[in-house]
Amino acid sequence: MRKLIALFMLAGILFVPVFANAQDAAADTTAATEETQAVEEPAASPTMVDDEIVAEEQSFHQIIKEKFIEGDPVYMTPVLICLILGLAIALERIITLNLSTTNTKKLINKIEEALASGGVEAAKDVTKSTKGPVASIFTQGLMRYSEGIEMVEKSIIAYGSVEMGRLEKGLVWISLFISLAPMLGFMGTVIGMIFAFDTIEAAGDISPSIVAGGIKIALLTTVAGLIVAIILQLFYNYLVAKIDSLVNDMEDASISLVDVLVKHKLTGK
Repeated sequence: MRKLIALFMLAGILFVPVFANAQDAAADTTAATEETQAVEEPAASPTMVDDEIVAEEQSFHQIIKEKFIEGDPVYMTPVLICLILGLAIALERIITLNLSTTNTKKLINKIEEALASGGVEAAKDVTKSTKGPVASIFTQGLMRYSEGIEMVEKSIIAYGSVEMGRLEKGLVWISLFISLAPMLGFMGTVIGMIFAFDTIEAAGDISPSIVAGGIKIALLTTVAGLIVAIILQLFYNYLVAKIDSLVNDMEDASISLVDVLVKHKLTGK
């Protein structure tokens, strides 16, 4: 019995340190794993943070600025000037054309009421107080009312051509910049390729590092010219559509005005 107790005690003495060591080893392994994860996570976090910071720093404006510098400001600046001038003219035309828009139906009703109540002079006051090319044409037509309906029609047609020319003012410059921007870009392309070939000739060898600078200038200037042309072409098409709409309104309103004047003359009011 004593031998059994001694054996159990000996076994306990032998196994307890081993079990304790196993627990300690497991605990150490767990702690080491946690420390490794803790060490790895902070190491990864700054990388992600740095990437996010770099991504935030590389804004669209900065990318455009870098490409502008890489494409050589000597060749990119004329293209940029075409864009600035073209957009300035386009925005001015958009504002002017939108302000020139008139509610022709409402204006015709006012003129008809003025003719019925106060005659031609009252109708002139209505048109003079209204802004826009349609009202200006109506004013010119009413000024010729005493000379007959035919003179009214001729006056409307003649002054309508004048107003159409005013509406189309500035479009020729936008068209010029649309054509000029790609040509400037292609000129930068040709100059860049010449520069690349000169570099190859001077080095006596062809390598990507030698010709990269000239090819980059060539490609960036071409892309810049095409982008400017596309942007200005969109504004140009919008302006042409807006002018066509205003011209159609002027023609329809002129016919309506002549009908109102004929009705007024026949009724004698």
